[in-house]
Amino acid sequence: MSTFRDIIEKTEQYAVDIINGRQETVWDRLFRVFLFLLSRLYRNATQLRLTLYNKSILKQHELGCTVISVGNLTTGGTGKTPVVELLAGILASKGRNVAILSRGYRSKPRPFLQRLRASLSKKKHAFPPKIVSDGRQVLLDSEYAGDEPFMLAKNLLEKPGRKGTSVVVDKDRVKGGNYAIAHLQADTLILDDGFQHLRLRPMHNILLVDSTNPFHNHEMLPCGLLREPIKNLRRAHVIFLTKSNGGAHLRHLREFLRRHNPSAAIIECNHVPKHLQHVETGEILPLEHLRGKRVAALSAIAVPKSFLGYLENLGAKIVYSRHFVDHHRYKEHEMTAFYEKAREANAELLLTTEKDAVRLPPLPNQNLPFYYLRIEIKILVGHDVFDKCITQICLE
Repeated sequence: MSTFRDIIEKTEQYAVDIINGRQETVWDRLFRVFLFLLSRLYRNATQLRLTLYNKSILKQHELGCTVISVGNLTTGGTGKTPVVELLAGILASKGRNVAILSRGYRSKPRPFLQRLRASLSKKKHAFPPKIVSDGRQVLLDSEYAGDEPFMLAKNLLEKPGRKGTSVVVDKDRVKGGNYAIAHLQADTLILDDGFQHLRLRPMHNILLVDSTNPFHNHEMLPCGLLREPIKNLRRAHVIFLTKSNGGAHLRHLREFLRRHNPSAAIIECNHVPKHLQHVETGEILPLEHLRGKRVAALSAIAVPKSFLGYLENLGAKIVYSRHFVDHHRYKEHEMTAFYEKAREANAELLLTTEKDAVRLPPLPNQNLPFYYLRIEIKILVGHDVFDKCITQICLE
């Protein structure tokens, strides 16, 4: 029996199909017109909100420490999490006390009665933010923290010399930031997915642009993938061109970005596979292990083609793949069905993404090995710009 969340995900997938060009029926075309009209309303509302902040009618907060925003203009798919991890890790290794502030997208909320009492309470903050990591240990699982905050907390603690980075989840980033400063002694705040979070004023505004699909169809949500008009990239101080491969199209993209933002520094980077890691035991295998293997791939990310592309480039033969909507939290029956399909396709290995690995339920007792692909960021062009940015932050 379908749950409410299942219905929401099916509706979301249908909308994604429509904005990606599906127009098979009259209803598809009518629905696209409806989405277009909604996108016009959303655009106007977005620009009105920005104007209210620019005119100081809505207040921007400053918390008395370094605030770095990392975000994008589109919904997902730019590879933001590895960039946040890279930035936080380097700053921590240079002695900064870093706290990552996240809204914890699709994390499990507190119990309803707690939230009801909080809303009726006269106290300004009835309960504190969720502390995913205090810099010494991970305190919450991915369900309560959200998959990205949990992954960031886990990876940063695993790196030698880069401990001390806390991860705080709260929809109110101002509250989360104040808590991190007061209770976790943070002197540097990184807003994960913060480009549209205007309440907290950043000193450094980093924008990520997917160089393979920069602005989708140039339409606003829900008719496209843009969260705000392209012209608003002028707020960025630094622009990361992610998934760069040195192609000729990058010159045209750079020129386009320069027309909208002549002053921002531009850095080209790529997401590079590092190794395979077992989803249960943590066993690490080299990437060469994939060559010639028959693989079944599972993902619930914004751009599944990039994940499949990594596997194919590493020599894997994809015999079966299953994709769910972004941030889908897997159920046991779905994993059982995936194992069955993989076995029918004679798969030798099961592969998923690192983000998906933290959302998996207890796995069926099967003989097929299950690994995730560990990805890290690599700067290709603009090392000097990045080093200058890090130095400037450390001197503040």
